[in-house]
Amino acid sequence: MVSDQLLKQWIVANYAPYRIYPVVGDWLRIDLIHNAGGLFGFFQGTAVVFAVVTVAVVGLISWLQLRWGWRSWPITLALGLLLGGALGNFIDRIRFGYVVDFADIGIGTWRWYVFNIADMAVTCFFLLLIAIWLFAPRLLSGDDGGDEPATVPSDAGASSDAKGPVAE
Repeated sequence: MVSDQLLKQWIVANYAPYRIYPVVGDWLRIDLIHNAGGLFGFFQGTAVVFAVVTVAVVGLISWLQLRWGWRSWPITLALGLLLGGALGNFIDRIRFGYVVDFADIGIGTWRWYVFNIADMAVTCFFLLLIAIWLFAPRLLSGDDGGDEPATVPSDAGASSDAKGPVAE
């Protein structure tokens, strides 16, 4: 969230809106836009609605972290990415009434939507969530292998004089 806000502040101070600045040829460009909508620029003019939704999402993220996050660092990381991304864009919506987007990636006329660091964090959340779902689904089910504490077998602490099979 902090890096998102700092970079947005720098971009706004140094680049004119709606003008394209090549960074890495045509592949990566800065195209400062004011996104008054939601994801991928849909629902323009609904920044206030998305700000209210963000408050609910932050509450949900907090609940999920309390419920499952403490069990696993991948879940905590995923929820942290989602929280940072949501708060980064929330701050823009409150301050400006729109989200500052600037990163433009593509080749020629084949472009992705213009985005920012907060959007990348949310995207990484979804990618990490899919990876967890595919490779460690137990982290999402809340099943940590049972409620019983691990116990030491009764013969584990036995001395070498204990009776039992001995290899010769």
